[in-house]
Amino acid sequence: MQRLITRVLILCFISQCLCDISMDESENTIYDVRNYGANGNGKSDDSKAFMDAWNDICGREGTPTLLIPQNRVFLVKRNIIMKGPCKATNINIQLQGRIVAPEKNEWQGDKSTMIYFTNINGLRIVGKGGSMDGFGSSWWPCKNCPRPSVIGFNACNDLSVSNLIITNSPKAHITINGCKGAIFSHVSIRSPADSPNTDGIDISSSKNIFIKDSNIASGDDCIAIIGDSSYINATGIACGPGHGIRVDQNGGEGVQVSEVTFRGFRGTSADDRAIDLACGSPGCFNILLDEIKIVSSQPGKPASCSCTNVHGTSTSTIPNCNY
Repeated sequence: MQRLITRVLILCFISQCLCDISMDESENTIYDVRNYGANGNGKSDDSKAFMDAWNDICGREGTPTLLIPQNRVFLVKRNIIMKGPCKATNINIQLQGRIVAPEKNEWQGDKSTMIYFTNINGLRIVGKGGSMDGFGSSWWPCKNCPRPSVIGFNACNDLSVSNLIITNSPKAHITINGCKGAIFSHVSIRSPADSPNTDGIDISSSKNIFIKDSNIASGDDCIAIIGDSSYINATGIACGPGHGIRVDQNGGEGVQVSEVTFRGFRGTSADDRAIDLACGSPGCFNILLDEIKIVSSQPGKPASCSCTNVHGTSTSTIPNCNY
């Protein structure tokens, strides 16, 4: 009888362990986009597979991971809209392969953003050797045509993006709008110096955004803050050959920019104004420039700093900014 009781207890213990393991696996499962129909051959359109994978993951609980595997090239011809809110506490995306856009005449989506994340909390994107290429060279000749950004974040809170490589965006490489609490680290952005309007990172209507230890080489602004944003910190940025740092508060009444720190910038600017801080009335407040050196990309030509209605501090900054 005692042996029977012991066996029952052991079976119950094992059963409970298996249930716990099963629950952990269901909550932390890795979802490979290839299981949703993605080919990863660089020729077939994988847009639908990405959308199907996201819709599945968003409905899961726990911490699921979307895997974009290595040694694969995923062609996307239409907008990928990854939309929340999701059931998961956090969602991880591991970018190991390459995501590429087609030439302009083969793009079938609208001209807003190629890959768009909206209304998602706790999103973690890690570029583990992967990259995104917007194939901007086919868009840039038409300077007045609508052009999409490569990746955009809207109303995404508690966001983390690291080790991401983005190249050749038709327009801005990364847009951040309406986000609260985001960290971008070790991000690499590359596009030619003459690529028009290819800002590195555009920030609007956001708070508590931290950008650090990143390399931004684009054809336009390295980082642009476009109104109604606060507690923005950009530290340890290699910048150039674009147009340096820009703050634009002239977006209308009630638009405010405050608590912004630019620290440890190094690089070049193709524009005469390496730093352009344009603030309307009543102004931008608590703007700190520290340990910055952005020189002209043309040897021997001086770079300048333009400041309008700026309140804050500038220390150890080249070009000199007096405000």
